[in-house]
Amino acid sequence: MSNFIRTGIFLILVYGTGAAAHAAGDPVKGKELFIFCMGCHGQNAEGVSALQAPANAGQDLWYMFRQMNNYRAGIRGVHPNDTFGAQMRPMALTLTDEQAVQDVVAYIGTLDTPDPQATIEGDIEAGKKAYETCIPCHGAYGEGIKTLDAPRLSKQYDWYLVSQLNNFKADIRGTHQNDIYGAQMRIMAQMLETDEQVRNVAAYIATLEY
Repeated sequence: MSNFIRTGIFLILVYGTGAAAHAAGDPVKGKELFIFCMGCHGQNAEGVSALQAPANAGQDLWYMFRQMNNYRAGIRGVHPNDTFGAQMRPMALTLTDEQAVQDVVAYIGTLDTPDPQATIEGDIEAGKKAYETCIPCHGAYGEGIKTLDAPRLSKQYDWYLVSQLNNFKADIRGTHQNDIYGAQMRIMAQMLETDEQVRNVAAYIATLEY
């Protein structure tokens, strides 16, 4: 068996089959399950800054499906310095099987995309230049590119983007042996060498309207 085939089988086992994996999600059942998410992520999955909970509404369904399963599998949220990830993991574990994950993701997909206000001060022009290296994966407008497994960045809180970029840089996220895509992002995050550069790129992404 070739390495390519082995990798493909591994990805299916860990992440499912992409869009097909959550195509059968029941948003009615998902709405019932989402009650447990509202306390942190808001009634409409708009996110709650005071609780450091990001917006989920508007995010790619396949990406949320993958991240929920990463939390459930201990691929994400287990690093001792990932305070907020550690809070998310037990909540993800309340979804007892993949059908429950499919259902709650399907419900979130029915909610309106929020429009978070910018909170990070940064040099937007410098951030725009730095973002050029992100475009091949995340798109010119931060829309994400599923074929490259790169999620949407636009319409997300800038403070959350900063925290996750810093997590990648600090090896808090993306170091688990099964976090293939996180490992790729971790390498890219290292290109932002200073806190200022991180803030700049987050400030620029906050201007994207896609």
